[in-house]
Amino acid sequence: MLEIKNLHVKLEDEDKQILKGVDLSLEAGKVHAIMGPNGSGKSTLSYVLSGKDGYEVTEGSAHLQGEDVLDMEPEERAAAGLFLAFQYPVEIPGVGNMTFLRTAVNAQRKARGEEELSAGDFLKVVREKAKTLKIDAEMLKRPVNVGFSGGEKKRNEILQMAMLEPKMCILDETDSGLDVDAMKLVSEGVNALRDAGRTFLVITHYQRLLDHIKPDVVHIMANGRIVKTGGPELALEVEQNGYADILAEEVA
Repeated sequence: MLEIKNLHVKLEDEDKQILKGVDLSLEAGKVHAIMGPNGSGKSTLSYVLSGKDGYEVTEGSAHLQGEDVLDMEPEERAAAGLFLAFQYPVEIPGVGNMTFLRTAVNAQRKARGEEELSAGDFLKVVREKAKTLKIDAEMLKRPVNVGFSGGEKKRNEILQMAMLEPKMCILDETDSGLDVDAMKLVSEGVNALRDAGRTFLVITHYQRLLDHIKPDVVHIMANGRIVKTGGPELALEVEQNGYADILAEEVA
């Protein structure tokens, strides 16, 4: 699904290298998790893949189903099936949630040469998916994320993901600022979207999220590179012992 090879990235405004040769191969239908200390480059990886400004790729490649995503505009990446759930979703005053969702869905359908959804068809689908995610109908009528709690913002993003049906879903610290109940609801929404044709990359600091979204593969990132890869037990090891042992192994 997503093949990243020897990816080097620096900040555009200063000569600071953040990613220093990331290699990752994410298969269709799998959930991969990335953990690592602060400043290791986890969020930078998600930003670069989604096309955020301010970063320069100095070496390496990233291909989504064989297509070079680094050459695409952000909206082209989205239409190709890439989705990023933010650590801190932004508020968009003046733009209704339903208008935002329908515009996004139909823009992607149009870019793929598919027929746009009529207002009636869209309403039917969005209500059904919102109900599954326990999203109140009132939330759909409000401006995007305005006045939403942290948990509501995250559930709203999962609703966006459910409506857009991306192939490659990147979740950047989705558990930030969530209490246990909100995290469980968000995780249930993510798990409902797991299928053989969709891949997840879950970036997190904590094992607690991975108790709910069970990963197939866990990667440890440090100093701009993937330094260790293993199964779900690797996340438990980090939870119990921290990163010190793994980083010491890497140095050795």
